[in-house]
Order: sequence, then structure tokens, then C-alpha cells
Amino acid sequence: MGARVTVELRGDARIVNGIPRYVDLDNYSESFGFQWNMFDRTQLHRHSSEMFWHLTGWTKEELVGVDLLEAGAGAGRLSRVILEETEANLYALDYSSAVEANLRSNGAIAPERFHLCQASIYDMPYPDGSFDKVLCRGVLQHTPNFEESVRALIAKAKHGGEIAVDFYEVRGWWTKINAKYMLRPFTKGMPNEKLLGLIDRNLDWMMKAHDALAGTPLRHLTRFLPLVDIAGTFPPDLTPAQRREWALLDTFDMFSPEYDNPQTTAAVAQMFTRAGADVTFTAPGIVRGVRR
Repeated sequence: MGARVTVELRGDARIVNGIPRYVDLDNYSESFGFQWNMFDRTQLHRHSSEMFWHLTGWTKEELVGVDLLEAGAGAGRLSRVILEETEANLYALDYSSAVEANLRSNGAIAPERFHLCQASIYDMPYPDGSFDKVLCRGVLQHTPNFEESVRALIAKAKHGGEIAVDFYEVRGWWTKINAKYMLRPFTKGMPNEKLLGLIDRNLDWMMKAHDALAGTPLRHLTRFLPLVDIAGTFPPDLTPAQRREWALLDTFDMFSPEYDNPQTTAAVAQMFTRAGADVTFTAPGIVRGVRR
């Protein structure tokens, strides 16, 4: 990987399985490493391309030859989009061992443009002001300090560089009144295999109950099922087997992380401003900005 290096990594990494590592392999993101190495190809779907372009608002033309940081790349569903659909130099990192899944899936696509490491968002191994574009999807709510994470991302952008993030959005007082937040105090400390097995054994009846409620005036009751919001989040073209696999993965993803801190979109926009970025776009759960 990484023949065309334009942003230098710090030199204090350990190399494990061909990937520079800047963190202990055991850390609070261990559940993400477990899930993404088990479900490494589950969400490599065309829906990921739509997600990337919607989140960022960028165009293929403006990504030619730029240095792009993807913080919290997970198993690489957006890494693949960047490598296949753009000509950006991708610097992808994740705090968890999901970097191994990313390398397996994407390492051969464009190795001269793909630079992967395992590192913390709070101690990224690149100089400040290194990147033309910074992307962070599905991560901020799972970090210990949301605003500190935003500051860390913006610091890595060049002056005039663009930052795009998403996050779990607080939409009102009812946001945390659902099965997810009621049960997380008990589930987040469970061994991964035990939690996954518990979900798997109950998944079929929960999916049937969800589908029975989703098309009725009682659809809001689905929030009290210990199941991902299938109707509101899944692409419509999944096969029954894919739909079940996505439901298993995403329900585990709901209940296993150590941290889950949703925010209002207005609060995140204010964090951008305090961290030195001008906000250019907001939508529910999305903020984009430009570093001053």
C-alpha cells in the first residue's frame, strides 16, 4: 500500500499484519473490530456510494489528486467508494481492528492511493493542516468526547479544506425513549459472542413484529423493539437473506458500543464554529464546513 505518499505518517508505529498501529489493540472500540471482521463484506453495497455523495456533497471532479482523510473507516464501505469512484489519495484510519477487514476488502483496488492505519481520532499520526478533505461517518457519537473529536478532525484539514461529518441526531425529548437506550446499560458490557447470539436467536420474531407494525398506524411502536429501524434505514433492494444479515449486524451495532452520544444538529454546527470552521451546510444529522 501507499506508493504515492503525500502526507507523512509519524514514524512510531508498530506494523502488525502489514498495517501501522498507533494504539493498543485492545481498547474501547473492540466491539467494532469484532463486528466488522465478522461482517466485513455485509454492507459493501451500492447504497454506500449514494451515502458517500449525499453526506459529503463533493463531486468526482474536485476529488482528483486530493488528500482525503477518512477517520473511522470501519470495514471500509466508504473507503471502497473513494477508491473505486474517485482519484483521491485516501488516508483511512480506525481505532479498532476493523482496519484488517478494510485491508482485506479494499487493499488491492488502488494500492498506490490507499494509506491505512489503526489510530485514535484524538492522536492521528498526521501533521495538522494536512488534508484537502476530511470525512467522518458513523463515528462521532461513539467517541468519549464528541466536541474534542470534532476539533481533532478540523485540525487535520488544511486552511480552506472541507470537513463532512454525520452523527446520531437528537430530534426531541423522545430520542432516547426506545429499546436501544433502555437496554444499552445492560448490553454494552456483555461479551460480544453472547450478545450476538442473543440477538440472532430472537431476530426472526423481532423482524416479523417490526414488519407487522411498520405499515400501520402503530408503526411508532417499533421503537420499543430491540431491533434496528429496518424500514427507516435499509435500502429497499436487499434479498431476504441480506436483510436478515444487515439486521443482525446493525442491531449488534446498536447495543454493543461503549459510547453512544447523540447530538442536535445545531449543537454540532456550533462545535464546528468553535473549532475554527465555517459551517457551509447542515441537514438532520449532517454538518459540513470549511476550515478557516
